[in-house]
Amino acid sequence: MKQKKQFIFNANNYKRMWIGLACIALGFVLMSGGGSDDPNIFNPEIFSPRRIRLAPALVLIGFVIQIIAILSSKGHKND
Repeated sequence: MKQKKQFIFNANNYKRMWIGLACIALGFVLMSGGGSDDPNIFNPEIFSPRRIRLAPALVLIGFVIQIIAILSSKGHKND
């Protein structure tokens, strides 16, 4: 008797993983920049709320979504 191969994750898990990866990538993109080309000139834009609060929050939310995507197993049947 041939057993049917079963994937570990279903389509919803992969969808959540892609959403989590997008959140993480967006957070890192929002964190980038704000530096100065001249090391003698200080650019206060490096301490903007976007880089200090929004971007790290997006990265953490992305990691939480990844954990949820990996641990959720609704729809699996053990035949």
